[in-house]
Amino acid sequence: MIRRDPAAAAAGQFDLAIVGGGIYGVTLALEAARRGVRSVLVERDDFGGATSWNSLRIVHGGLRYLQTLDLPRFRESVVERRWWLAHFPDLVRPLPCLMPLYGNGMRRPAVLRIALAMNDILSARRNVGVDAHCTLPRGRVLNPAQTAAHFPGVETQGLRGAALWHDAAMPDSQRLIVELLHWAGSAGAVALNYTEAGGIVAAGGTVRGLAVRDRLTDEEHLLAAPVVINCAGPWCRELAAMFHRDFPELFRLSLAFNVLLDRTPPADTALGVEPREPGARTYFLHPWKGKVLAGTFHAPWEGPRADDAVEEGHVAEFLGDLNQAIPGFDLRPADVLRVHWGYLPAAAEGSAALAAREVLVDHGSTGGPRGLFSVSGVKFTTARRVAERTLRTVFPAARPAARSPTCRPAPATPASLAQFEDWLSREPERAAQEVRRLVETEAVIHIDDLVLRRTDWGMDPREGRRIATGIAPLLGWDDDRLRSGLARLAGAER
Repeated sequence: MIRRDPAAAAAGQFDLAIVGGGIYGVTLALEAARRGVRSVLVERDDFGGATSWNSLRIVHGGLRYLQTLDLPRFRESVVERRWWLAHFPDLVRPLPCLMPLYGNGMRRPAVLRIALAMNDILSARRNVGVDAHCTLPRGRVLNPAQTAAHFPGVETQGLRGAALWHDAAMPDSQRLIVELLHWAGSAGAVALNYTEAGGIVAAGGTVRGLAVRDRLTDEEHLLAAPVVINCAGPWCRELAAMFHRDFPELFRLSLAFNVLLDRTPPADTALGVEPREPGARTYFLHPWKGKVLAGTFHAPWEGPRADDAVEEGHVAEFLGDLNQAIPGFDLRPADVLRVHWGYLPAAAEGSAALAAREVLVDHGSTGGPRGLFSVSGVKFTTARRVAERTLRTVFPAARPAARSPTCRPAPATPASLAQFEDWLSREPERAAQEVRRLVETEAVIHIDDLVLRRTDWGMDPREGRRIATGIAPLLGWDDDRLRSGLARLAGAER
């Protein structure tokens, strides 16, 4: 159970306070709990509601790193992909990926045949400890006819075949975060959404706790803990400056977005495609529940954060690139259901290139309060590994009590959209019971928490509005509360 009770947390004593409820803060809470380090996590809004919610929902194994022979990052990605597949076989599954080859540069069958062979050799243990239905086959190069069988709309002029390999997908990444919180909670962690960090409480230059404000009641509390770790993603520099001082290397903003398209997937695999012109971006089209989740578009960002950073020109350029890469796809702005956007850490100011590694700042070693740390990372896939590294630095004596997947509690799987809609029409009391269960056990406060970040009921905005209207009476909401909920859903569409 994810029990939101800031006052009760303020009456306790913790080893660690974590600021930020995205994938980096949540995995840190889990890994701390597995090591017997009692933590409390605070999130200003809802868990996983910013950059983590807007991912392409792919768990990458690091094939791209072979191009630059970055073997450490490759091995790390392979190990972490295996961890997700082994521990969450209900939420993470194999994803076949196809990349058409036209004989340009490194995109030639002979080169990709070597790359896929290296990928298989260097990831030889990728299926160890993984359930049979989650194992990843060897990669191979297809001929043009085989390529067209998988991808009927492929551009055939100059086609020399395709590379076929397997990564992993997490179609319901929002559920993955919730299940991580359930696991962490079962091991002693406390997680509080809609709770804002206000400042460090220190004595003699040493952290004693974290001052927070309950955003629902406006009450202020002190969470007692000798260590505070700032994992606030794009906000981590702002918090570092508030708690101590700014560290630019923590997070230099760059813009990234993916687009949910109201189109039938063009292939029976995920696709890696690019316009056939020099220097073109490579995009992935991820088949997602009968629609297409396409990305990722990266752009430099200068200046402060914005509430809506994606411009119409960005989306138009994105759709234009996809139309060039897949002639006949004929994407139009009306096909865009949702733009999933967020900020990622750039390698340098004004760059769209992502940082290569996580950054960990020990504020106590640079004149700040002892016991204060800030950490930022780049990938959803490797967030848990970053949590392990962070804990080895902060709590070097702590070790996991067990590494078995059986330590995870039974999944608290919600009803599917189709099942819930059937209950709404035929068994309203059963629908009400499901809603109450999620509200009471998963810290649901607003309608968008429920239909976007506990379930997938509102991923298609049209369905989200319809479902919200049906749920409101089950929760006893009046028209004003429903209008407020619909406004929040509308705000999440871009």
